[in-house]
Amino acid sequence: VAADEGILHASGSGVPPVTKDYCIIYNSNWVSLPKTLDNATFRTLENLTSTVLCSSPEVPSGLMKDKAVVVMRGNCTFLEKARIAQSLGAKMLLIASKSRLSAISDNKTDFEDVTLPIALIRYNDIVDMQLVLGNEVNVTLYSPPLPEFDYSMVVIFLIAVFTVALGGYWSGVAELENLKAVASPGERETRRKKEENVTFTPVTVILFVVICCVMLVLLYFFYKWLVYVIISVFCLASAMSLYNCLAALIGEIPFGQCRITCSNKTIEVRLIFLAIFCIAAAVVWAVFRNEDRWAWILQDILGVAFCLNFIKTLKMPNFKSCVILLGLLLLYDVFFVFITPFITKNGASIMVEVAAGPFGNSEKLPVVIRVPRLEHSASTLCDLPFSLLGFGDIIVPGLLVAYCRRFDVQTRSSSVYYISCTIAYAVGMVLTFIVLALMKMGQPALLYLVPCTLITSSLVAWRRKEMKKFWKGSSYQVGWMP
Repeated sequence: VAADEGILHASGSGVPPVTKDYCIIYNSNWVSLPKTLDNATFRTLENLTSTVLCSSPEVPSGLMKDKAVVVMRGNCTFLEKARIAQSLGAKMLLIASKSRLSAISDNKTDFEDVTLPIALIRYNDIVDMQLVLGNEVNVTLYSPPLPEFDYSMVVIFLIAVFTVALGGYWSGVAELENLKAVASPGERETRRKKEENVTFTPVTVILFVVICCVMLVLLYFFYKWLVYVIISVFCLASAMSLYNCLAALIGEIPFGQCRITCSNKTIEVRLIFLAIFCIAAAVVWAVFRNEDRWAWILQDILGVAFCLNFIKTLKMPNFKSCVILLGLLLLYDVFFVFITPFITKNGASIMVEVAAGPFGNSEKLPVVIRVPRLEHSASTLCDLPFSLLGFGDIIVPGLLVAYCRRFDVQTRSSSVYYISCTIAYAVGMVLTFIVLALMKMGQPALLYLVPCTLITSSLVAWRRKEMKKFWKGSSYQVGWMP
């Protein structure tokens, strides 16, 4: 039995009438809904959510005639409800559910004598309908075709490529400062104190991937508790990341450098205000994170800062470590998206379940860039109001881009590795969106990003006859001069 997503368009009785759309689930094998609102027929809504409509005496005679009726789900079958509603003259049957909307699973042959449209709707949407539109509401059902392409993907693309490119460039700037410090004994100790980078070795790469696997499985089984741990960690990490990003920017501005002394330490006043601002931004997001109208903007800003700081701070020592990290995380992504549906009881992907919030959990993990969908569709209302891109799809290839930028600095190769890898990342993102549009289902972006970036970087190194040095990494040269 196939379940389809549709739209209930509700209109109030005011002048001009207030309208609002809600998600419905119906079965196209039983009824065919209009594709546009122009061809739909409006019916007056009769709210009977005080009953489950499992027997005719539950409803007074004549109350349903020529109306759209909404009742609670209850224990009886959809077929029983539909036959009772149709016998009492109803023209549309809506079944309100307090749990997550699921497929209508009765047999098609049993419904051959039922002619009225049947759809599932969230009970909370019925409550919202009364609050927004009043008690006198006219409704209709329709199911517009899924758009081939949503322009929110363009925004996602620009954010991702900008973050990867800027993160790689920032890592190169830090590398240049390191090389200068190595070449100048007077600056070496000062630079060492400022150094905040963490270098990944092949062993730590494998350990990191194992931790990712364990964490994802724990989230799947203990989501309703661990989601708040992840939210807390994100607030702390994103506030620190935003501070580091803005502090680096402010450091280039030669104004407002007055300092105060506390416990024999001096600090710039502007950095104190910056810290307060970053903490406030994270707190505001945490409080209003479920406000879909604008909280996504703050989440994306904090998320971009987190990704930038991660790419700049975490150093890959050589191409060998990059290949191990990207290769293992590619297998991790593919396994938890495509293989786990054959293992789980409900046949759902662990990765998709965790991203969506297992078992209808309203709290979502703040580990994605979110942009509202710009094309109107039933899918937008039902479960995908945002286009999403995981932080990992930015950070993981971004670490390779950052290594390419540092290698360019070390070998003075005019940014050829950095530019080539950044372009390859952009091509991988375009390829991801093309496959997404063709297959109409979520894709593990690393499946396309990893081959594009690794193959391109390898070809550039091979063409320049620097593969051995690129593979093992270029060590600092004490005699290096800018």
